[in-house]
Amino acid sequence: MPDTFLPIRTRLRSRTSASLLTLFATGAVLAGCSGGDFGRTRQDFLNDDMHRWMGVEATGSLGLPSSQFQLTDNERQLRDLAYPLIEPPHSRPAWKSVFGDYQPLPAPWRQRVLFDRTAYGRLLIDEPHRSHASRYAQLIDDVRDDLTRFEPFYATAIQVIDLDKKRNTSLAHVSQLSPPEHADAVARMQENTLIVQWVQQCLERRISSYRWALERLVIQAPDNMASDADRLIGELAARAAHPPIVGQPVVGPALTTRG
Repeated sequence: MPDTFLPIRTRLRSRTSASLLTLFATGAVLAGCSGGDFGRTRQDFLNDDMHRWMGVEATGSLGLPSSQFQLTDNERQLRDLAYPLIEPPHSRPAWKSVFGDYQPLPAPWRQRVLFDRTAYGRLLIDEPHRSHASRYAQLIDDVRDDLTRFEPFYATAIQVIDLDKKRNTSLAHVSQLSPPEHADAVARMQENTLIVQWVQQCLERRISSYRWALERLVIQAPDNMASDADRLIGELAARAAHPPIVGQPVVGPALTTRG
């Protein structure tokens, strides 16, 4: 983290003043480390290929090799837009972002991964809230966030999958194509397809989690806000059931669940 310099216009005349200035400077530095909006890690900590691991994890979870090719702009954007949809909703309290707690996530095809559809609802209900209305508001905000992310992700996915189809066709016409080049091209196409499938599976899981949470809120704290939440969950479910693009499956879906 870059050093923080504070302009000093007057001479400090006492140890007390120096202590106060030191305290202020320390607070400014800590404030500079704080997380970004919505509890996300601040942009300062990010880099262009910070989500490259997603393709490596997706293919690696199936015992397939990853590609050594650099990411294209579209492929990088696909991964950037996918991450908020595969990260469990409401999984990081805002204070954790101060410490840059960004973590890679396991792909759903790993056998040890269990999906607990109750986890989101239990966290939403158990953590302190000023009123039950704030729990409904949090649920509604999380579903709205997913609806907002849906179109940008699939718009990029359409571009990536379309270009991969052209890449696949061109493999037969590239002169002196080496085996490593062919393998890297195939691996990259598999990575991209698996990331789209990963998001599709996570959307289905999120919808299941949202419904479980809403059902528990309704029986514990009935409120008219429940109808708004139900409508939004239904809209997200309808979109997820008919995505603009469906990648050709490299493997079948991972359906192991708990709860």
